[in-house]
Amino acid sequence: MSDALRLRLVFSLLMSFVMSLLMSAWVTWLNIGLHPDFMLRWRHAFLAAWPVAFTVVILCAPTVQGLSRIVIVKLRGD
Repeated sequence: MSDALRLRLVFSLLMSFVMSLLMSAWVTWLNIGLHPDFMLRWRHAFLAAWPVAFTVVILCAPTVQGLSRIVIVKLRGD
């Protein structure tokens, strides 16, 4: 496995983990507040979200990175 592919996989794993953890906590809190079973529901939401988030990051990150480059170039005026 190349270093570039390894970097992409590790980045996708970590980015999807952090985003799923934070967003599932936020949405669970918005929906039920600090309910007695908040942690149980949060865990369930996180475990359901993480595989989806990982797949989205793996598939979309290269396109988003390319679009980000275009935006930066346009903002710089090159």
